[in-house]
Amino acid sequence: MPIIELETFINAEIEICFDLARSIDLHSISTSKTNEKAIDGRTKGLIESNEFVTWEATHFGVTQKLTSKITAFEKPFHFRDEQQKGIFKSIKHDHYFEQKNEGVLMKDVFVYEAPLGFLGRIVEQLILTNYLKKFLIERNKIIKEYAETDLYKSLLNYI
Repeated sequence: MPIIELETFINAEIEICFDLARSIDLHSISTSKTNEKAIDGRTKGLIESNEFVTWEATHFGVTQKLTSKITAFEKPFHFRDEQQKGIFKSIKHDHYFEQKNEGVLMKDVFVYEAPLGFLGRIVEQLILTNYLKKFLIERNKIIKEYAETDLYKSLLNYI
């Protein structure tokens, strides 16, 4: 199974970074290129432990649905979302947050497996890993932008 690991340093408070990473609204903003929208489960606000969300998005010209559930939750240090239904054989995405001096080190560990056995493994190597890595980098860029400016206040109920 391919593993994508990313680290992003953010000059902000750990609680802000944690909440932005689990914000349904920010996820929709950061995935606007794929028209990703929440259509079932938690569709707005902050997803919590044991909640699920079903996303509808267009990837590679195909509209798809993916349902993920929060299966681990330790605020504000870690949460995991896992695919419950979708095109992939499996997806586990761990989000880690560590206070570092004046900011936060946000780490993603994204483990996935494509369907279709041997053919799926070829597609993982040739296309999917790069595509998913770029997708996550763009998402983290938006989290960083919102956390380091006052933009986070438009999504989170912080004073």
